[in-house]
Amino acid sequence: MHGAAHDQGSSSSSPIRALVFGPGGAATLAGAMEISIFHPFDTISKRLMSNEHRVIGSSVKETMNNFTAVAFKGLKTQPGVRPTFLQRVQHLYPGSLFAVYYKVSQRFVKFAGQPYAKDYLEKHKEQVPMFRNGKRGQMLMEATAGCLVGVSEVVLLPFDRLKVLSQTNQAALQGRGMISIFVQEGPRKMYAGLVITATRNAPGSFLLFGGTALTKEYAFGLKDYRSATFLQNVAASTVGAMMGVFVTSPIDVLKTRVQNKGFGEKMTAWQAFTNIMKVEGPHAFFKGITPKMIATSPRLVFSYTLSQYFTRMLRGLDPERKKTVAPVA
Repeated sequence: MHGAAHDQGSSSSSPIRALVFGPGGAATLAGAMEISIFHPFDTISKRLMSNEHRVIGSSVKETMNNFTAVAFKGLKTQPGVRPTFLQRVQHLYPGSLFAVYYKVSQRFVKFAGQPYAKDYLEKHKEQVPMFRNGKRGQMLMEATAGCLVGVSEVVLLPFDRLKVLSQTNQAALQGRGMISIFVQEGPRKMYAGLVITATRNAPGSFLLFGGTALTKEYAFGLKDYRSATFLQNVAASTVGAMMGVFVTSPIDVLKTRVQNKGFGEKMTAWQAFTNIMKVEGPHAFFKGITPKMIATSPRLVFSYTLSQYFTRMLRGLDPERKKTVAPVA
């Protein structure tokens, strides 16, 4: 991943070809696969974070009933008829099209952009003393590059807003298509939650890439992080992902509360914060943390690891032996 723009298989390629048949194409493939597998868990997490009532009850049965009511809120069936398994599954895939637009674009920006940001920092590290500090400087560059790319993801916020509304407040969309919503609502409403999203993305991406680099450096003793095997990428990105998800969970709750309001409503991050503290208490900032740990961490691990694997595969490199292999006819 790191410095992927200069891998062996692309030395004579154009920058565009190197991106498409390298980290860009790899991140796109990984993002598309991620949506098909993990979108239901993301939906449950968003609905729990949007819920303003207590889910954990006095018994396991009460807790499960509360959880089911929140996770499958809005699922309509005929009176007296229990929803089928297929209906429940379908109910967890709302906004799939918006999710594809957002997640594929986001993974492209994150996992294709970070190597280029890292290369830029590498070229200018003499101007930043802390980047010249051996191992620590190398890890800090990895984390800082991830942080910069994470903040830049806010350009994709309209897709994220539509995804969150599809998952938690479908009435706000009123059956309108994406283009008509953009035209009718305007940029200001589509970019609701811009500051809180950037505030979440910065430490989240810093910890994802920083924690991954930390693990590769000290747990596996790798000098070139690109040389990590598939399983080493899985293990290292697991550490980074869990660090990022746990630390940014309170910010993510605020972001979701801001974004799930209808276009005619307005809530600032500060209003969401004070309302949560007054009505629900501090524990509410970790609502949805369990499904997020179950799903979001593996989701990031999945995308990170596969983007590394696909990058080498698309460039005709053996993902494990790091040798150029003959392209498949």
